[in-house]
Amino acid sequence: MNSAHTFHIPVMGIGFTLDSPIKVSHYGIDSVISLVDDILIEKLRKMYCRKYEIPYDEITDKIDDFRAKRITSYLNLMNQLAEDKFDEIRNATIEKSQEIKEYFNMLPDSSSIKQEFKSLTDKYFNFNEIRNWIKENVAMGSIDVNIMTKIDKDNYINNIKLPVEYNDAHAALRGFANSDLKSSVVLSAGMNPRLYGYLENFEDFYPDINGQIKKKIVLKVSDYRSALIQGKFLAKKGLWVSEYRIESGLNCGGHAFATDGYLMGPILAEFRDNRKDLIQSVNELLVKALADKNRAVPSSLLPLKITAQGGVGTAEEHQFLIDYYEVDSVGWGTPFLLVPEATSVDEETINRLIDAKEDDLYLSNISPLGVPFNNLRGNTKDIEKLALAYTGRPGSPCPKKFVALNNEFTEKGICPASRQYQTLKIKELKEEGLTKEEFQSRFDKVIEKSCICVGLGTSMLISHDMDTKVEGEGVSVCPGPNMAYFSRKMSLREMTDHIYGRTNVITRTDRPNMFIKELKIYIDFLKNKIDETSLSMTNKQESHLLNFGKNLKDGISYYQKMFSDLKDKFEDKKSGILIELDNCKKSIQQLISEVESLSVLTKTTAK
Repeated sequence: MNSAHTFHIPVMGIGFTLDSPIKVSHYGIDSVISLVDDILIEKLRKMYCRKYEIPYDEITDKIDDFRAKRITSYLNLMNQLAEDKFDEIRNATIEKSQEIKEYFNMLPDSSSIKQEFKSLTDKYFNFNEIRNWIKENVAMGSIDVNIMTKIDKDNYINNIKLPVEYNDAHAALRGFANSDLKSSVVLSAGMNPRLYGYLENFEDFYPDINGQIKKKIVLKVSDYRSALIQGKFLAKKGLWVSEYRIESGLNCGGHAFATDGYLMGPILAEFRDNRKDLIQSVNELLVKALADKNRAVPSSLLPLKITAQGGVGTAEEHQFLIDYYEVDSVGWGTPFLLVPEATSVDEETINRLIDAKEDDLYLSNISPLGVPFNNLRGNTKDIEKLALAYTGRPGSPCPKKFVALNNEFTEKGICPASRQYQTLKIKELKEEGLTKEEFQSRFDKVIEKSCICVGLGTSMLISHDMDTKVEGEGVSVCPGPNMAYFSRKMSLREMTDHIYGRTNVITRTDRPNMFIKELKIYIDFLKNKIDETSLSMTNKQESHLLNFGKNLKDGISYYQKMFSDLKDKFEDKKSGILIELDNCKKSIQQLISEVESLSVLTKTTAK
């Protein structure tokens, strides 16, 4: 069955969507679990087993392959609990028919099964017949998982490095592959050829003769070229990418993987216009690979979904992505942090998010991965981090070590947010003979790194009244810029009604269009990059910055034509959008001129 909804809840942080499936799957809503933190996963499995009186056998870190086994056990539990709740809907009695009504009330009004249900119940009310129809027609939301391909740390026993299949991402993939789930793995943060090759070891990732795949592959991408390269790479192994999940490079939550100035609208258009070619070219490689492996070759082309996420905030934007760019689903992340019925966020953090304005939501350098990270100013983890640094104990004890990937000082990786790394790095700075100003600047950059692999899971523990003795009370949270326009706690029904245009939960009237917001974030990003090179600009940096600016200008030209040609879309905002686009083009031209001037100055100084 196809998904009941036209939106999905993407992965958010490490813990915020970790138990979302048992909150929303029975309503037909797809959601995504992070597989980073098996320690948190095991704690949550214990809690839910006790809550539902299910026997619990602890999987300790002394057990062979404990990370994969913890993940498998947790996913099986989520699947069991979600199916139990879904069965209550399918087998509901008249006394419990409210759940059935809620299921259909949340669906978009355009949904064919919603219309059929309404027609069925309007004519007469034979409850047994309706229940039988429901069993045949309603679907549970998919319980998908996310693996960040870069978080693939080597692991050791007694200082002996384990084989690569025990690396963190590999073990997480194995945990999913061995689970009961019939769903998708979302691979994000770029290509990891070694991990992609490991997918070949599991039968569930291959299609059968009818084109059915038990465990599908989803790639989170930011441009068409990357999607094509990765899709072909996997097809040559006999593996089909069932969905390309396009995320805005900067107008998103969590880690932000900026493009070279390519904007979301033109990227979506490229996917729309090349969809058939993408399917055909990748399918040819797939068929050959399956035949070479003596595996079943599907009798017809496999289906391919294109989905989008990042910055969408209104029903009009949601429907525009579906109608104009022909996407199959739209990801709504950040606003769901204010929906306790869908995500797990502690009350203090919810209140901070409610109060957050544009200046409180910023692109930071706090991630130990060295990737820009969307952050909430004044979050309790950052407050805790700075307090430790200025009392002479910089860095985190690093109890989980999921991003212990830096080998600058040690053979075995350590995390740049750890106390061990920051102590060593500050000691090195003290020995470099820096001026007071230079030392302070470099010192601040070292202590800026935050232990997000703990901080992004702590909110889950607090929200469930679980012990945080090891983790501490500090919470990291990673909303996108869109959070500034959502200013109260919402029920799941309110949120779905907002998505489908049945109500509007945004009270502000100054929220910019999602494409304009992304464009402005990219202009600020370019300006910061220019500032970083203002003292000394190489030819390579000049070329990159000029190309970045050109791509932004090309994107603006695309939007100017698109919005000018649109009929019956964004009519009340169109003139303002076109004025904004013109102003943005002028700003970019000024930045390009600044790059050219800096380049001339640098070359003149060098002579």
